[in-house]
Amino acid sequence: MSLTLKRLRFPGHSVGFRELVDGSRVIDTPVSVNFDMREESETSGNEAILFSDIIEAPGHRATMNVLTRQRLCEAFEVEPGELIDILSWAMENPSEPVMIESGKAPVLDNSMVEPDLLGIPIPWHYREDGGRYQSASIIIAQYGGIRNTSFHRQLVKAKDSTCVRLVPRHLRTMVNVAQEENDEVPIAVVNGPDPVVLLAAAMSFDEPLDELRVAAALHERLYGSQLEVVELPNGIVVPAISEYAMEARITTSTGEEGPYVDITGTVDDIRLEPVIEYDKIHHRNSPIFHALIPAGVEHMTLMGMPRAPTIKTAVSEVVTCTDVYLTDGGSGWLSSVVQIIPEQKGDGMKAIKAALDGHKSMKQVIVVDGDIDVANASRVEWALMTRWQPDKDTLILSRQKGSSLDPSRSSDGTTSKIGMDATIEPGIDRSPYESVL
Repeated sequence: MSLTLKRLRFPGHSVGFRELVDGSRVIDTPVSVNFDMREESETSGNEAILFSDIIEAPGHRATMNVLTRQRLCEAFEVEPGELIDILSWAMENPSEPVMIESGKAPVLDNSMVEPDLLGIPIPWHYREDGGRYQSASIIIAQYGGIRNTSFHRQLVKAKDSTCVRLVPRHLRTMVNVAQEENDEVPIAVVNGPDPVVLLAAAMSFDEPLDELRVAAALHERLYGSQLEVVELPNGIVVPAISEYAMEARITTSTGEEGPYVDITGTVDDIRLEPVIEYDKIHHRNSPIFHALIPAGVEHMTLMGMPRAPTIKTAVSEVVTCTDVYLTDGGSGWLSSVVQIIPEQKGDGMKAIKAALDGHKSMKQVIVVDGDIDVANASRVEWALMTRWQPDKDTLILSRQKGSSLDPSRSSDGTTSKIGMDATIEPGIDRSPYESVL
């Protein structure tokens, strides 16, 4: 039965985080939070895994490699290009979640008497890291009448405190305003919400936008039901069907954060960053902690997929764009493959320029025809080798705004960028360029 029929016959159908975990390979032998989980993932070929016996966190489980483009599209029963369009639609059509009573919220089924982050399966992924890191937890902050939901890595410092990396985006601005008043920012740290919440939290907006309202729109569009939320005792509203919801405060104190193996696989620096103090930890029965591996497939999905709509929107203004994929080799951020339907000579070059404008951190774009799977690196390279001429189908730009994630950027933060047009010129005989394989 298609998902469309499911929605018609069974309104309120929802994937949810636990449903996304279903089908994962279960590891029931004891594992440690210190390096074991990542190493087990690498040994298994980075398949979806559920750890049921974690030495440092009895009663808690952990999962990794579940939030991938393929699993999400299969769960939602949509094509990748369609999901990108739905993400774009939700940005333009935010909705309101529905508040439910605390007694009906699964995330409030259990509360620790005292917060103990060390008793939760937060992993120490790489030996190069500074310690145990929350990488898949989102921060929901409310201050000055504004609500923000976003991803920020946290280095565990003690059982009730972390140090959080805040890049110059909306939450950093909120914290800066609060600190000028010597105020703390009340927050909730949420782990394992519905995947639509994770996708919304990963989106980047030029102007402050309530990501929970974007998630609510996604929930209605994909499931045909409202996103349920609940208010924590500290006043922060969180998705009611999350695995964990932790009451906390971003304080005026700072501490050392890092080193950290970032999405490119390179080691990020140690910095002075804000300290988060935890007051209470709530969780579902037999909770499942989402232990995202930095530089792994989930990290790239959360970086790249929510950025694809802005690229597709920009390209669609100049040509017909059907799909966008931010590549694994580009760490889900620095490189993309854009699929178009060229109608006029020069459409490929138009698509390159538009894509680079749509995502200014990107340094490489490859444009392909509709017969090339944008997520298949071998087919993309095949298109380059059979349809692209470097001297006339290449755009190179110098001294462009670069990404802080690119260690090769210039000292002033600029970089050069390249675009390659691997499309077949419209109007010519396509048969010499088409594969029978």
